[in-house]
Amino acid sequence: MGEAIDLATAEIELDLSWMGKQGEWGTKVSPSKYGLTLADIQVGAYGDPPDHSDNMTGRPRGAGVRNDSYRIGGYSIRTKTEIWLENASFLYEEALQRQWSSATDVPWHTIKPLPDDIEEAECQLATFLTEVEFVAGDVPARWISETTPDYFEPRNVLLAQVMDESRHMDVFRKRALANGGGLMQATGGTAGVVGSIDLARDFTEMSTRLHISGEGAVLTIFRMGELMAYNDAEKAIYRLCAQDEARHVAFGVMHMRYMSTEAPERHEEIECYLDEAERQILAGSQNPAGNQTASSEALAVLLGGGKDKYDEGFNKLMAIRKRQLQEYMKRVRSAGFGARFDNGRSRVQGMIEASAA
Repeated sequence: MGEAIDLATAEIELDLSWMGKQGEWGTKVSPSKYGLTLADIQVGAYGDPPDHSDNMTGRPRGAGVRNDSYRIGGYSIRTKTEIWLENASFLYEEALQRQWSSATDVPWHTIKPLPDDIEEAECQLATFLTEVEFVAGDVPARWISETTPDYFEPRNVLLAQVMDESRHMDVFRKRALANGGGLMQATGGTAGVVGSIDLARDFTEMSTRLHISGEGAVLTIFRMGELMAYNDAEKAIYRLCAQDEARHVAFGVMHMRYMSTEAPERHEEIECYLDEAERQILAGSQNPAGNQTASSEALAVLLGGGKDKYDEGFNKLMAIRKRQLQEYMKRVRSAGFGARFDNGRSRVQGMIEASAA
């Protein structure tokens, strides 16, 4: 064995090269009224993401380069326009401040026994929404590791979304099991949508289909939750999920708006994404009697107050479908692509007008 070294008396040669000030030294940030937020630390070079990034090492934005660093990421998203949005820091802070627990923030004790047809419809809808929220968390998760750390703000928002969606999955599963029912038949209703979203070759393509179209339609349902809630627990579930879903939709709208301004050469490409998204939307809105899905029938039973009041519930469901189209149009206009509704490229306006006739 080697001779023991007395560390107390040994002379140690220090390598203090790391003390060379390589970042923007002398920076000092101060908390705002909301605490020390991401927006508060976007100062100087630290708050200036590059238009294109060659950082493949996981180096934090603003840190000094180390030439012997390994390439730890095969980042495909290294151009700012591919993922950026102006309010990412705000959305991330809101996600942190508005976290909730499905275990303690939902008044589960308010759930009382319901007629079998109402409980079955509730459990079928909960099964469908569990499927939907799995997709909404699974798909964007794939793109997080694809994004260079130089664009950490939108990455953080997507990470928060995955947490949100995992909570949505568990809250609807809990509702299905909380009142003597249980999970019903897997609907398969997400198959077509999932296929188109998960096969997206580009982040903006994915976001257009997921955030603008898919989650936007679910947000409308959550916002109308009061119409089909039978207790305070269900009202709380829809209200809490809606606040999260609104943030996810805002991500997509703001990213598309940034793309519209900063990458006009991609306008026609994005119009094609919207064409595909609208085909999915219109397919879901054109539900003639006799061609209903399990989830739409469950919605009609809940909205009507029982299967014997199905027609009344169906009429309310058609009103929700119309509202989904209207809110979709508002999002697309806000994102800078409203011309498609004025030049006849989109059929959504026609569908709204036909439903009003």
